[in-house]
Amino acid sequence: MSNACRLTDRKRTLIFLNIMISCIASSMLATALTTALPPIIQDLHVSVSTGQWLTSGYSLAMGITMPLTAFLITRFPTRRLYLAGLGIFMIGLLTCAVAPNFSVMMTARILQACGSGILTSMSQVVLLIIYPLEKRGTIMGWYGLSIGAAPVIAPTLAGVIVDLFGWKYIFYIVAAIIAVSFLCALFVFDDVLDVTKKKFDVLSFVISAAAFAGITLGIGNIGTYPILDWKVLPLLAAGLLAGYWFVRRQLKSEQPFLELRVLKSKEYALSVIGSMLLYLVMMGSAVIMPLYVQSILGYSATVSGLVTLPGSLAMAVVSPFAGRIYDRLGMKKLFVTGALCMLASNLGMAFITMQMPVWTAGAFYVVRCAAIGCLMMPFVTWGNSHVEKKLMADGTALLISLRTIAGAIGTAAFVGIMTTVAEKQGARYGENAAIHGLNVAFLSMSFATLILLLIAVFLVKNKKTNHDS
Repeated sequence: MSNACRLTDRKRTLIFLNIMISCIASSMLATALTTALPPIIQDLHVSVSTGQWLTSGYSLAMGITMPLTAFLITRFPTRRLYLAGLGIFMIGLLTCAVAPNFSVMMTARILQACGSGILTSMSQVVLLIIYPLEKRGTIMGWYGLSIGAAPVIAPTLAGVIVDLFGWKYIFYIVAAIIAVSFLCALFVFDDVLDVTKKKFDVLSFVISAAAFAGITLGIGNIGTYPILDWKVLPLLAAGLLAGYWFVRRQLKSEQPFLELRVLKSKEYALSVIGSMLLYLVMMGSAVIMPLYVQSILGYSATVSGLVTLPGSLAMAVVSPFAGRIYDRLGMKKLFVTGALCMLASNLGMAFITMQMPVWTAGAFYVVRCAAIGCLMMPFVTWGNSHVEKKLMADGTALLISLRTIAGAIGTAAFVGIMTTVAEKQGARYGENAAIHGLNVAFLSMSFATLILLLIAVFLVKNKKTNHDS
């Protein structure tokens, strides 16, 4: 009998609440930093293309960490590993708050990414293991609420903090929340996941890191450097070759570093692809929106936070209901609805002008966040419901890793598209060049979302989850 089966309902609730505190802190930081990014770029004296690596580089590091967490989760006791993740995250936060330059801050962001990667992967595996199948959709919906609850106030709060005290106080506040979570975890967390002795495949980890880094950096540098520059095509080719080597090595290994055979399940594979496309668009738009409000329109960080507030509220409201709908009706209706809403939002932003009021963009952002609420956690629940219990750590790590990498690519690629188009079309569009670059970036997001919609319509079967069938 596993430790998870012996848990009382009260213990499950306490573990869930502790996980919620950690997730609120990490999601709060993510949205707060997008609002604070323009003043951070100004204070550190770096360009927009360089500064955006504080978000896309964070996502890249987190994505590289994810395959490692699949090994760590099955190798080390749950409580000790969870506390280690909180500790690493807190060190990164405090280092960011006192960072004197971009290099130190980027290093600190990588530390945060490592801690957050452990926490994110662990949290979802723990919740999927300790709750019975028929309750997973609902509990993951409430978990999604924790990811959506902090963004309800974080952008607005971040704007006020930046305007009154400076961006460094954002990291102090999140560090305080993590400290509370750490103290609670000392008394609440148990070793709920089974541990097995497993050899660490160092070579596979290095290859996976090289693959993720090469692909992300190669795509992110398109537009900044010539296509044949070593930072673009050769780097991208090296990443793809490393990815091919990694896949071959895992499929041939008796004890793979990351079990890729989970992709044999069609539903799981579609959930991975869907999550990647979702994060590609979500992270790109999350960084571009504050740049639009502050850098293009010239409003304050507080106004930027207020513009995104209704959208964050919509995500928080939709997420728990999405979990219940998934439990009752299955994935197809959620998938189609979410993809349609996101496509409409992106197309709307593709035609926005300087003359339109800023709240028009805010309305499109509401629709986009509602779509994210429909899809984010149901993708994880749907995919893992078609994975064997013993492979759930691998399945969760692979899905989160690939979607996080997609988010890093989206941030770098779409910000790159926006800035490159604005620079090259400056003579033609004049003072409207920046908004034209934004339009093109969102039009590119629309093509990615169209693929998401086609997958939902033609490849997802109209049936309920396994326990409802």
